[in-house]
Amino acid sequence: MTDLYKLTIGELSGLLSKREIKSVDILNSYIKRIKELDPEISAYLYTDFDEAYKNAEEADKIIASAAAAGGGVSGGAGFPALTGIPLSIKDIFLIKGKKTTCASKILDNFISPYDSTVVKRLKENNYVFLGKVNLDEFAMGSSTENSAYKTTKNPYDLDRVPGGSSGGSAASVAADMCAGSFGTDTGGSVRQPAALCGVVGLKPTYGLISRYGIIAFSSSLDQAGVLAKDVTDAAIMLNAVAGFDEKDQTTRRFKIKDYAGIVKKADKSLIKGLRVGLPSEFFSDGLDPEINAKITEVKNLLKDMGAVITEVSLPNTKYSVAAYYITATSEASSNLERYDGIRYGYRHKDEKGIQSLDDLYRKSRETGFGNEVKRRIILGTFALSAGYYDAYYKKASLVRKLIIKDYKDAFGKADIIIGPTSPTPAFLIGEKTKDPLSMYLSDIYTISVNLAYLPGLSMPVGTVKNPTKDGGVLPVGLQVIAPWAAEDKMLSFAKALEDEVKFRENAGH
Repeated sequence: MTDLYKLTIGELSGLLSKREIKSVDILNSYIKRIKELDPEISAYLYTDFDEAYKNAEEADKIIASAAAAGGGVSGGAGFPALTGIPLSIKDIFLIKGKKTTCASKILDNFISPYDSTVVKRLKENNYVFLGKVNLDEFAMGSSTENSAYKTTKNPYDLDRVPGGSSGGSAASVAADMCAGSFGTDTGGSVRQPAALCGVVGLKPTYGLISRYGIIAFSSSLDQAGVLAKDVTDAAIMLNAVAGFDEKDQTTRRFKIKDYAGIVKKADKSLIKGLRVGLPSEFFSDGLDPEINAKITEVKNLLKDMGAVITEVSLPNTKYSVAAYYITATSEASSNLERYDGIRYGYRHKDEKGIQSLDDLYRKSRETGFGNEVKRRIILGTFALSAGYYDAYYKKASLVRKLIIKDYKDAFGKADIIIGPTSPTPAFLIGEKTKDPLSMYLSDIYTISVNLAYLPGLSMPVGTVKNPTKDGGVLPVGLQVIAPWAAEDKMLSFAKALEDEVKFRENAGH
């Protein structure tokens, strides 16, 4: 079977459990695919096929041992569901002994001294490491054009962006160059690229997945997330990494559920009587008419399935972008102070031209950081400076509380909230690079979810015409938002809807 790369994690795990294929077979299929497509798409910053073969061979031994022991079923036959499954990892997660750059020149020579908790748990689940994928530098961006190394392209149209900052993750999944990928979401950086690339992107409740070993951007907003081919795969991946971590004080002692098992039981019957809220603020000026029409189709489908459609209001949504960019840049300014050109990472080499320690800091950071990172450090430093803290950061924190209250009130009227993930389909490379505000507004529907610490998911629900390619199409993502720690409810709803929409089936998978 040479087209194993087309299959989902759930399908591959099933074949492995029946011993109809081996992990090495899956890996060979993905390596061939990567070599064929990635020279154009540029999703990977680097691959490590030697490591991948070691992982796959070890996984095959584990599967054979489980079969010999006649073990019970655990995502396969006595082994975790991710055993032998090739995944890509956003280059913001530390992997011991591997290069981690965060797509920045300032970390160009940095080798990780330890594993992030996410990677540690993936190793415990016997995954196969394909390589690190591209992102906007320090996860700051919505298009993956801010990488210091390369611009990743959208598999649907190589002239368009894949979204960001987890654009490499989304593109690698959409192009079938991995079975799934792990990214991070600070203001939409998993969900927005998932929408633009036609895959599933899940940002869990803040604190459900450990941030230990993830290079920090904005500590009160950052959250690891998954990008997958379908909702079932997203649940399988979440199962593997969710849970409390004593090394991360922001993780919570949530009751971890069997998300994959819950999703397996989901069907359209759970939609009947479900209160589905549509925020009026998500359907205002700025939303592409074709996306609006596609979301309306989904709304009508849900109504036909028995859902109770209700309008809800999130009145402070209009302040979310401002509150987010003050909060995120302020925290970025603090987090990025550590890159001083001395302890690790890039150090300016012009020793004769350096007159002082401050001079070394300035020149190392000036050369090592890209323009967008510099912009955000400057904005954040200003917002935290004496005389401005109360006017900016403190006020943003108060607005954040209002946004949290808005969602609490909305969930008093609705069980689930839906809306567009992105206001537009994938835009052209270079279209918004000279207009930062326009780029920032790409995340206008996703940002408030991070500010409110809630779980959010983007799922593909159809396509619209590509205006620059005859016969071409671009995917549309529906955002599903659930109450705090209600990933089970969110995933079940998404699976039931996915079964009706049949996006992968219609897309030829």
